[in-house]
Amino acid sequence: MGAISSFANAAEIYNKDGNKLDLYGRVNAKHYFVHNSTSDGDKSYVRLGFKGETQINDSLTGFGQWEYNIQANNSEGADATANTKTRLGFAGLKFGDYGSFDYGRNYGVVYDAEAYTDMLPEFGGDSYSNTDNFMTGRSTGLATYRNRDFFGLG
Repeated sequence: MGAISSFANAAEIYNKDGNKLDLYGRVNAKHYFVHNSTSDGDKSYVRLGFKGETQINDSLTGFGQWEYNIQANNSEGADATANTKTRLGFAGLKFGDYGSFDYGRNYGVVYDAEAYTDMLPEFGGDSYSNTDNFMTGRSTGLATYRNRDFFGLG
């Protein structure tokens, strides 16, 4: 059993001449009430991120994203940085109707299908979207190609 209070927000920092930068974030205050002492207690966190893109020409756009997770339940002692991590960090190119290619720490392409069911504020997408599991969740060193509209036909 747990108590969760969460909110998310985003702000456009810059948007001019095909260059755009957004800042987004989320605060999640939560506490688990369970009999298991390793899972019981404060599980609060803060997430901050940047998304950006730049229009290179009519059919080529550069893009990138960086997202960081900060555990709010750590002390200032030995566990100060425990579970504080980069969740996403990638850069890529969009080729008009031909899709996009990116490289870095990102979601694997199998997660694109699974994301439709990963909507819960807690314990969502647990069936096969383990973090750092190749192609099903977030992982490091991924080179991904995505085409969302089947080469302009969809």
